[in-house]
Amino acid sequence: MPSTHSYLRATFGELRRPGILRQDALASLVVFLVALPLCIGVAVASGVPAELGLVTGIVGGLVVGFLPGSTLQVSGPAAGLTVLVFEAVQTFGLGMLGAIVLLTGVLQIVLGLLRCGRWFRAISVSVVQGMLAGIGLVLIFGQLYTMAGMQQPRSGLDKVLNAPGLLVHVLRDGGALTSAAVGLGTVAVLVLWPRLPARARLVPAPLAAVALATGTVAAFRLDVVNVTVRGLLDTIQVPGLDDVAALGGLTVIGTVVALTLIASAESLFSAAAVDRMHSGPRTHYDKELVAQGVGNSVCGMLGALPMTAVIVRSSANVQAGARTALSRILHGAWLLLFAALLPVALGFIPLAALAGVLVHAGCKLIPVKEIRQLVRLDRGEAVILGATAVAIVVANLFEGVLLGLVMAMAKLAWDTSRIQVDVRELTGGRLAVALTGCATFLRLPRILETLEALPKDRPIELDLTGLHHLDHACRSTLGSWAARHNDAGIEPVRLTSGPGGSVSAAASARDAAAQASARLPGAVGVAQGPSTRPARSARAGDAGGGSGHVDPAERSDGGRD
Repeated sequence: MPSTHSYLRATFGELRRPGILRQDALASLVVFLVALPLCIGVAVASGVPAELGLVTGIVGGLVVGFLPGSTLQVSGPAAGLTVLVFEAVQTFGLGMLGAIVLLTGVLQIVLGLLRCGRWFRAISVSVVQGMLAGIGLVLIFGQLYTMAGMQQPRSGLDKVLNAPGLLVHVLRDGGALTSAAVGLGTVAVLVLWPRLPARARLVPAPLAAVALATGTVAAFRLDVVNVTVRGLLDTIQVPGLDDVAALGGLTVIGTVVALTLIASAESLFSAAAVDRMHSGPRTHYDKELVAQGVGNSVCGMLGALPMTAVIVRSSANVQAGARTALSRILHGAWLLLFAALLPVALGFIPLAALAGVLVHAGCKLIPVKEIRQLVRLDRGEAVILGATAVAIVVANLFEGVLLGLVMAMAKLAWDTSRIQVDVRELTGGRLAVALTGCATFLRLPRILETLEALPKDRPIELDLTGLHHLDHACRSTLGSWAARHNDAGIEPVRLTSGPGGSVSAAASARDAAAQASARLPGAVGVAQGPSTRPARSARAGDAGGGSGHVDPAERSDGGRD
């Protein structure tokens, strides 16, 4: 693939510059220390062996790291996918996870080759933030049970509703209280760590928090549950033919689609954020989507967790001074060495500490600052955000995001269908009605309310030339209204055509006009352009009034929705 070849040549050619290799090597160590506890924590929270989180992190470094797209972005297992993966494992079993992730990767590759990468940036921000908030809430409440050493309920709603009972259990049970104390201590370290002197903060906060919790448990011999170690090779499960055949189920397809959309959106949003943090090469979104697809395909074949680009690791990579893709490649190598040489070390890590890391990550997923801004600037968007988050907690991730997208589209349709109806009186008792804006079925009640209130015993001119858009529903309804509104013996409504030419139902309007013309020889039917009625003199007070256009200064009634 020529683009990959040139990408690698440019990347490693940059390493010839003095100091670049050293910078990237140091940055890779920082990213490794940040990624290690997160890979393990996300895996445990997803209901899979801890080693599978390391496998995904390794693939994110050693496979995706070599592919073009975003140079400094780091991929691996993400907290944002925890809820969906947990639901998938509980519903379909661990054996199906690999097949689901494999199909997700294939879809991402196809979308990238079809140049759909940039379109993921068109998703409503309120839906994305609502999705993150919902995931964060489910993650927080779910990990509270793990923090107390208890089995968490399957549904998000049960996690929330059973929280008071969890609190009572922790206060009454000494073992649960000890485990919860370890988890809360981990959260406290994560919150306070950024306030320490810069020299202390050289160690990443998640690593420091987990290390302190592990040391405390070992020193005081606390009776808490630790991570179960199975071995790297023993946890890898290649999907079987039965697993692949089961991908045709409707429920499975829904999970794959949700995973594809969320993983792709999170990766590309992360890429946009990382691009703002450095002055190096910009992200090529289609190539990055293909790279993520290749990574997920490999993870699927190994039965591992799905991956996305992760903003926490990516920002750590940039802030540590990384200049090329070598830093993210090396971070995968360090993860591989740890998994191969020190797997036993995983068995000393308390589950409560990892739960504390995930509770803190869940809190960071909730966009508190953005919610405040939305409530102040656009309450409609805030409602979409809140509805998406609540639906994710009450139902599931896929249905919550789907509801958010539907609400966002409905709001868009409502906001863009602004219509203004202006009515003014001309000389000779004629009425001029002008519609401006976008006339859609959403605004028909507003339009008809004004039109049907007009008198039926006076000639009316309906000017549609000010419309930017006229949908079929409005076109038909206006034609029908024009045909039947005026009483017999009154000149029929004169229509000046808007977007798309003549009004649909114009045939019925012409029939009515023809009947009226038979009774009134001077009457004129439906106009297909500016009015052809002769202009009156200025002394008649209606100069130019027959043009069919409305002068805003002459409005006597009108409004805007």
